[in-house]
Amino acid sequence: MIRCWRLDDSRQTLVLGSHNDHLAEVVYWGPRLSDTENLTTLYQAQVLDVTGGMLDQNPELSICPEATRTFPGQPGLNVRDTDGTPLLPKFSFADAIEEDDALTLIYKDQSATLTYTARFAIDGQTHVIDAQAGVSSTRPVHLHWLSAPVFPAPQFSDEMIDFAGRWCGEFQMNRTPWSAGIRYRNNRTGRTGHEHFPGLIVPCRGATNATGHAYAFHYGWSGGHRMVAEELPDGRRQVQFGHASRVEMAAATEFKTAKLYAMFSDDGINGCAVAFQRHLRDRIVQWPDADRPRPVHYNCWEAVYFNHNLPELKDIAERAAKLGAERFVLDDGWFGNRDDDTTSLSDWEVDPRKYPDGLTPLIDHIHGLGMSFGIWFEPEMINEDSDIHRAHPNWALGGEDQILGRQQKALNMALPEVRDFLFDRIGAVLRDHDIDYIKWDHNRVLPMPDAAQTRGSYALIDRLRDAFPHVEIESCASGGGRIDFGIMERTHRVWLSDSNDAHERLKMQHNAAIFLPSAVTGSHVGPRECHTSGRVYDIRYRSWVAAQRHMGFEMDPRELTEDEAAVLTEVTTWWKDNRDWMTTADILRLDSSDEAVIAEQQLSRQHDRFVVFAGKAATSSQIAPRPLRLTRLTPDAMYKIELKNREEIHHLSRGNPLLKSEPMVVSGAFLMNHGITLPWSFPDRMWVIEGTLV
Repeated sequence: MIRCWRLDDSRQTLVLGSHNDHLAEVVYWGPRLSDTENLTTLYQAQVLDVTGGMLDQNPELSICPEATRTFPGQPGLNVRDTDGTPLLPKFSFADAIEEDDALTLIYKDQSATLTYTARFAIDGQTHVIDAQAGVSSTRPVHLHWLSAPVFPAPQFSDEMIDFAGRWCGEFQMNRTPWSAGIRYRNNRTGRTGHEHFPGLIVPCRGATNATGHAYAFHYGWSGGHRMVAEELPDGRRQVQFGHASRVEMAAATEFKTAKLYAMFSDDGINGCAVAFQRHLRDRIVQWPDADRPRPVHYNCWEAVYFNHNLPELKDIAERAAKLGAERFVLDDGWFGNRDDDTTSLSDWEVDPRKYPDGLTPLIDHIHGLGMSFGIWFEPEMINEDSDIHRAHPNWALGGEDQILGRQQKALNMALPEVRDFLFDRIGAVLRDHDIDYIKWDHNRVLPMPDAAQTRGSYALIDRLRDAFPHVEIESCASGGGRIDFGIMERTHRVWLSDSNDAHERLKMQHNAAIFLPSAVTGSHVGPRECHTSGRVYDIRYRSWVAAQRHMGFEMDPRELTEDEAAVLTEVTTWWKDNRDWMTTADILRLDSSDEAVIAEQQLSRQHDRFVVFAGKAATSSQIAPRPLRLTRLTPDAMYKIELKNREEIHHLSRGNPLLKSEPMVVSGAFLMNHGITLPWSFPDRMWVIEGTLV
């Protein structure tokens, strides 16, 4: 007997099918099929031939490949009894629950020990499919690996793109050719990680940012993930995502994966990016006040570090407000005896040496300047030199002789008493002060990976959110070490990287936009000399790079010259004037014909306006700039195009492109097929081009 099911939106169709009550497999995933398609025929049509040296029939590439079905690749489940005996289930169909835009499939092991459940849901507006798997048992068992529902990867693809990185160098793209065997990533750091962002792009042959077919995946979990992208001997390809292997330390009767977000795009990587951006912003993030404009952010860390001084902070706040800041964030150093990073983490009480009258005088001053107030915490961490560690050394996760990270240990967030303590301490600060923002940091990897740690952290954040629903939370982990859709269900902003180097930011923001919208991506104007790279950049370049995302400042405003302050104020004013539509705009990566130019087009949801940021990241190989083609415009519509920062043209740019001297009106067809002719520039400069539908 053949059973089949389908899920559709206007872009794509997902068909699942099975026979003989076996686990279902993805029969078809791609452009939308006709409503009259015979699904049984599709199931039969996709069956592979066999030849000599093979089994008489190809085992299914199911949503959870079973080791008992002679499957030649990586199984989707690895579970053992409490005595260590491997359990090798053979699942059989039990039930299917069909909803308008969702499908739940339930299978039971023939021994009646295990039950497997997979749920698929499709969002007709964002085009994102979320898929989640669970296993339950009639008695406690040990789980070593459970994949979210397995998807096939397309045959018409030559490579896959995943993401690596480091501190101050997040979201680096890796391109790996498909070949027989496995592309395997197993992040066991206990957090999402700078090194292993849980995402995968599979472009079909010839796909670019703006054209062609592409498939994309993201695993929404903050505790480290495992990815398997495997080509089987028969040529089929599977993609598995789940928690990092062996992170469920205790035997249990129920296990569940996080959601795997997947989508098909028929207009290149940008189709995947827009789906992720919209789904995260409009479906996942739970805004405290969705109608509030995103405020211009000021963080004092790179201005004062641990050296908190009330008169100095008031002066800095006044200068930041004059530049256009609307939120002031007090960073590390306000609590305990925190004069450096060796002490006081977990002692979340205001330092009376630095703040003899508490935080209220500073907060009142900030509010008097028209800014809201935010504060830094690192709740999941503890210093050995702290009152809490001395009182409760058993609260620390890992052994006494463990290697420290940033002079600190992690707290065991699986312990209810730890979460209760943190809720009381953090809650007291929030109750006693008018605070609307938390920068929530996580500055080291865990001494050992443990899924219970992540669930405990989630539980604490959820509890604080329930108690203080007006407070916005930023996810920071030495910058971009904890960015994923799981943490974003509980937070509202990410600190993409600790690097304020505009050159590095340009590249990181470009790649991160495949998954992250502008509304959640913090980007700050750093100091003249970048503290993490030593590079020195013009204020214009630093300002425009920050204006690409949720704009802020993180420098000592006292260092600014009169000209620098004027430039920063002007760019900040421009960002404020445009933030309402840019917050919901689609960020589209442009296919630049000049490899030195990293460019994006932010297109309004109404498609009536856009802005292009074209950053020069290196010296071009040719003398004159190549035209930059735009995307997703209406071919026969006319657009007014204007170079916003025309005054930044250097005297070595001596030609006469029209854009240099005046606005121009041209068709969408011209902009998408010929493109915009940019002025010449040095590296580390940004051109900002505004477009308006005429």
